[in-house]
Amino acid sequence: MLTAESDLLVLGKTIDIASGGKGDFTLQTKVLIKPEANFELSGFYKSGSAYCTQCEAEGFRRITYYLDRPDVMARFKVRIEADKAKLPLLLSNGNKVGTGELPGGRHFAEWEDPFPKPSYLFAVVAGDLGSIVDTYKTTSGRDVRLEIFSEHDNVDKLEHAMMSLKKSMKWDEDVYGLEYDLDIYNIVAVNDFNMGAMENKGLNVFNTAFVLAKPETATDTDYERIEGVIAHEYFHNWSGNRVTCQDWFQLTLKEGLTVFRDQQFSADMGSAAVKRIEDVRVLRARQFAEDSGPRAHAIRPESYMKMDNFYTSTVYEKGAEVIRMYHTLLGTEGFRKGMDLYFERHDGSAVTCDDFRAAMSDANGGKDFGQFERWYLQAGTPVVEAKGVYDAAKKTYSLTLSQHTAGTVGQPSKLPFHIPVRVGLLGRDGKEVVSSQVLELKEASQTFYFEGIEGGEPVPSLLRGFSAPVRLKTQQTEEDLAFLMAHDTDSFNRWEASQKLASQAILATTEALTEEKTPEPLAPTMIEAFRAVLKAGLDSESVDKSLLAYALSLPEELTLLGEMDVMRPVDLHKGRDHVKKTLAVALKAEFLKVYKALDQDVPYAVNPEEIGRRRLKNVCMSYLCTSKDKDAVALASSAFKRATCMTDSIAALACLASLPGSEKDEALQMFYSNAKGDPLVLNKWFSIQALADLPDTIDRIQVLIKHPDFSMKNPNRFRALIGAFANSNLAQFHAEDGRGYVLVADMVLAVDKLNPQVAARLAGAFSLWRKFESSRRNMMKEQLDRLMTVGDGLSRDTYEIVSQSLLSA
Repeated sequence: MLTAESDLLVLGKTIDIASGGKGDFTLQTKVLIKPEANFELSGFYKSGSAYCTQCEAEGFRRITYYLDRPDVMARFKVRIEADKAKLPLLLSNGNKVGTGELPGGRHFAEWEDPFPKPSYLFAVVAGDLGSIVDTYKTTSGRDVRLEIFSEHDNVDKLEHAMMSLKKSMKWDEDVYGLEYDLDIYNIVAVNDFNMGAMENKGLNVFNTAFVLAKPETATDTDYERIEGVIAHEYFHNWSGNRVTCQDWFQLTLKEGLTVFRDQQFSADMGSAAVKRIEDVRVLRARQFAEDSGPRAHAIRPESYMKMDNFYTSTVYEKGAEVIRMYHTLLGTEGFRKGMDLYFERHDGSAVTCDDFRAAMSDANGGKDFGQFERWYLQAGTPVVEAKGVYDAAKKTYSLTLSQHTAGTVGQPSKLPFHIPVRVGLLGRDGKEVVSSQVLELKEASQTFYFEGIEGGEPVPSLLRGFSAPVRLKTQQTEEDLAFLMAHDTDSFNRWEASQKLASQAILATTEALTEEKTPEPLAPTMIEAFRAVLKAGLDSESVDKSLLAYALSLPEELTLLGEMDVMRPVDLHKGRDHVKKTLAVALKAEFLKVYKALDQDVPYAVNPEEIGRRRLKNVCMSYLCTSKDKDAVALASSAFKRATCMTDSIAALACLASLPGSEKDEALQMFYSNAKGDPLVLNKWFSIQALADLPDTIDRIQVLIKHPDFSMKNPNRFRALIGAFANSNLAQFHAEDGRGYVLVADMVLAVDKLNPQVAARLAGAFSLWRKFESSRRNMMKEQLDRLMTVGDGLSRDTYEIVSQSLLSA
């Protein structure tokens, strides 16, 4: 029922307020909602024993009629009433200002948020939950009550999240001078959630995957991810809540900025080099593919059918790289000045990306960021080509940098970007002859000169720290890459050299296999470079073993696929597998020696040293298991049975899952039994099987879909099985017979009826179909056509993804 001081006309999903009067008036709405039946998980819904909300981007309109643009900001007062026995916990935004008893065993709680906010930050949670409590004293001396809630049987997994929250609060005060502004900070973990977490003011709602952790159930990567996501949502209190978006086209204003801030935080909490490598791996595997597909868009998109489809890697991860470029161009001090001015100018406002850019400029003496705006306007990944010339007589080195960006849908031609390229020059003795400096590439081609270069032609170290989100092409030889791998003073570029060496070998092997030729032997320089990394794992106690593990890890197939003119995923999988097996055979003794040295029975600890030890040990095990013989089975089986933490257990099981023999099935059954129904552990069990490199993987998935623990209504479980298969098991998804495509299309249709956001993301697995060789291209298009025949039966979310994939040239 809808009533007001004026007449209302209800028009389906909208109302028309036909007011004959003037001035202010009060609009009162009464709505009937069925949260138990809301499987879209947007608006007000039930998860487990709790009722909760998710309002970003447009969920509030599913609760009541409202002007829910992000620039419509208001102060919210909330009163919640419920049965006290069933729902003893009643939470909302801001500070609690009242509680009381009501007749019939009911009770109420009243909450008031003193800060104006858009409705997408509104939150309510009502349930019967357990919690842990702590306090934090801010820089100004205020005590803030911290409480993290979960289902009662998960309370023992909340301590790491609480520690992460307190570290985040301290870091934001120390690095950016930003202090928390309410008396209470609450986090609630729920099992059913479409995203990772939500930064609702003072009441964050989290996917359990990013809160719950203990050594028996969470891996090292889980621990690191939880710390980063807790920080991300906390940092949103300023970069997103206190200063928010004028409209949803500005989404990267808050998300790109906050991703950069959480990346900085994680780098400071652990190893900056390792964190940078991890972030770039994700960017290249996911965002670069997005940039080259039919849905390529700038970090500030210009149109959308469903806003939910623009929570993309481009907006988030590439958006963070754009923020990082400000930091690179201005330096730490200059960037802080820009941030200070941004918050001073716009606190309590809804603003645009242009306002952020203006603050960075104005705070730094009018630094010219005019051309930099193209990062917000143009889609695509620039290709930067570098050519160096050494003049021995003049002792000068000239470096010519050129840039080109291929056309994307709706943008056939691109203007040059403003690209910061951090470079250094190394002498043949391994010492720097030119230390790191930032070159600003603004034209299609520019030449930069370095004088006084003694000792012969230097080896350039280019794009240090990955100073811009570009593809770099150079003239570097295998010898140059091996040299950089051993001597570069930039940790990221040492890793980058290993990746380029491996990429060249894998792509050459793939080409030979495609042409049915015998692949060339691996270059001795590459084998010796990898041998040196393994030797470092034994010889040095001070070396970061995570860095060594990443140097030994071959580039991901999704990243390599983006380097191919015509995508041949099965050939690529075989080529990568061939290179890995060849390295494993050539360096078997070294891999085994390092594995045994690091295979220590010590108490589990979450610190960079122990994480690095486990990471390097398990990378060595993955190489030793490439033989797929009885020795490999025995090694992985022994490691699984002896594992005392989830990190080691899942690493061994991942190896076993792709090996022949009964040990695989025995281990999977043991893992399942040990999970004791824990949802997050069961997600791992489903994913391991979805990622298995076995000819019957699709058959196994078909069986698992019917498993009593599988549910399409839970996004985590669905992504664990179907999402993992479609997005990460490229060889099986792109199987010769096309069964992988049919399976995924079936799942898109099935889940679209329940949760369009999940279906739309899954449909994106077909988006690059035009780039594949003809047989797979035709089979993928057939499934897209099949999805389109549903017509009006598809959700708008999924229809947008499918139609754009088909219509793009």
